[in-house]
Amino acid sequence: QLQLVESGGGLVQPGGSLRLSCAASGFTFSMYAMSWYRQAPGKERELVATINSAAGSTHYKGSLKGRFTISRDNAKNTVHLQMNSLKPDDTALYYCNAYSPVTEYDYWGQGTQVTVSS
Repeated sequence: QLQLVESGGGLVQPGGSLRLSCAASGFTFSMYAMSWYRQAPGKERELVATINSAAGSTHYKGSLKGRFTISRDNAKNTVHLQMNSLKPDDTALYYCNAYSPVTEYDYWGQGTQVTVSS
């Protein structure tokens, strides 16, 4: 059974850090590009960061580059998002996404809530 399970969200003060994790199972993880998306209340879901299957290439939403870092461990079927210098505007539900450019299959996790507030 295919699963993407996010963890690591929570409440953090402005300027703080969080590390999100996504554990994948039920598919060939190493063949999928992995991404983090987020959706704030009243806003559309937006791409945060993407890492390709071989972990050789990353892409970030422009304003987040330098604060957020995406990484993956193909041996452990996990992808992480390190978030530093968090701001209240980073408050959102963060989703893990797996995408195969070969099959065009697209999978989503249930999301983990990140709240940045003093």
